[in-house]
Amino acid sequence: MKTIPLGQTNLIASRLAYGCWRIATGDDAQNYATTKAAVFAALDVGFTLFDHADIYCNGQSEAMFGRILRENTGLRDQMIIATKCGIRPKNQPHGTPTRYDFSSDYILSQCELSLKRLGVDRIDLLHLHRPDYLMHAEEVAEAFQSLRDSGKVREFGVSNFRPSQLSLLQSALSFPLCVNQIEVSLLQLQSLEDGTLDQCQEKKITPLAWSPLGGGLLADGGKDLLPGQMDYEPSRVSAVVDWLAHQRKLPKEVIALAWLLKHPSKMIPIVGSSNPERIRCMAQADAIELSREEWYHLLTAARRDPLP
Repeated sequence: MKTIPLGQTNLIASRLAYGCWRIATGDDAQNYATTKAAVFAALDVGFTLFDHADIYCNGQSEAMFGRILRENTGLRDQMIIATKCGIRPKNQPHGTPTRYDFSSDYILSQCELSLKRLGVDRIDLLHLHRPDYLMHAEEVAEAFQSLRDSGKVREFGVSNFRPSQLSLLQSALSFPLCVNQIEVSLLQLQSLEDGTLDQCQEKKITPLAWSPLGGGLLADGGKDLLPGQMDYEPSRVSAVVDWLAHQRKLPKEVIALAWLLKHPSKMIPIVGSSNPERIRCMAQADAIELSREEWYHLLTAARRDPLP
């Protein structure tokens, strides 16, 4: 699989990333075997970037991944480990709502917990998960600088940030943010219209595309859609994806991923299947170059309205 640098850093990542959101659901023993097989399948086809968050499966996704690293000497050196913090779950403590927290103490404490669960000395890439409306950019910058100086985190990014929010935080930092993890797919086009992908190109920030298959609606059907994905209407674009997949003799999910890979922002789609066969299948997208006509054919089908 081809590789690209993350932003302006020395971190070199695969063109597809493996997402660890749901790797620790269900029976522990069965999950571990399934997750281990998926991780090794991803590595075998060239994945190097593995995406986590402190809240994924209440921390158990990081812990299970850490177990795989402990039991397989040398595996850590083959990958870039990314994780996120900044979301406080509901009822922690009891009676509190889900909320966002970019206070220095919370960033530092959650990073320590992630390091412990993953069993590593350093996180390669730490993101802020969702924008905190009470963010003090200078306070975040102090926390980031502390983690950087101590060697606990190598590089930093954000997730789900609007361009103005990213600019505000960047103004307080002495080093560049390297990624913005955003939802983007043929069923979610907002980042093409709101300036997010334009900013990524201008500032040399790598977009990481979460839910690149529209919660699975562009692949084998959406099984665990998020609330914001319930209203997605895949039928029109799915028909064109299926048609093009037939023309190209490729799986439809490969076409949907190749559409993202063609964008000049050099985005990295994050795929989360635990099926080794599907992981190997999706890795084919790295070798597919859609024409401009094919790309716009898909975009036109994905939009509710014709291009002006």
